[in-house]
Amino acid sequence: MVLIEMKQLTKHFTNGADCVIALDSLDLSVEEGEFLGVMGPSGSGKSTFLALLGGLSRPTTGQLVIDGIDVYQLGQEKLADFRREYLGFIFQSHNLVPFLTAHENVMLPLTVTGRKSSEKREMAEAVLEKVGLKDRLLHLPQQLSGGEQERVAIARALVNNPPLILADEPTGSLDSRTSDQIMELLNGLHGAGQTIVMVTHNRENRRWFDRTIALKDGRIDPDHSDRRQPLAEVV
Repeated sequence: MVLIEMKQLTKHFTNGADCVIALDSLDLSVEEGEFLGVMGPSGSGKSTFLALLGGLSRPTTGQLVIDGIDVYQLGQEKLADFRREYLGFIFQSHNLVPFLTAHENVMLPLTVTGRKSSEKREMAEAVLEKVGLKDRLLHLPQQLSGGEQERVAIARALVNNPPLILADEPTGSLDSRTSDQIMELLNGLHGAGQTIVMVTHNRENRRWFDRTIALKDGRIDPDHSDRRQPLAEVV
């Protein structure tokens, strides 16, 4: 079943008389349960792609449909509700609140859900155990390694059980061993049926993906997409 459908999705940035085409008439379908990798050089449109997919930036033209919902036809309030219910975000910089414990950081997306405090605590604890951090619940971010901080970020993305996880360079600041551990964790989630779209510069990561698309000048580069071998020329 198709979960994501992009139709002629285009994003222009204008500065006076100058116009930069970040995404150019992008057509793409993503199946439910797919692990999709998005690669390409700097300036190819990867960040814009993820921002549009996450409802963080409106396209200039085109349509984005996720689970039958025409995302950019939603008003601001409904769009915020959609992001909260449907999407989990994983960032390279973790974006953890430094004065909150791992447990409290993971509970943040639950603050507006109306659940009881005890239920929120239980949900956060369960997902931290899922990512292998049951014994780090009360640790502050600075007391955790880079890989552990990334696991907290993954747990926070998962706590609402969203249909779609969007990951922006989640291994970009990690050493190769820790990077493999994070990719193994994401692959385990994918194996359990989670849909994941991940932007990465690391060509080693593409061996984990069901499919890889390479962006170039805001378009999908067919010569370097849908192949599992490293594509050194575009990363």
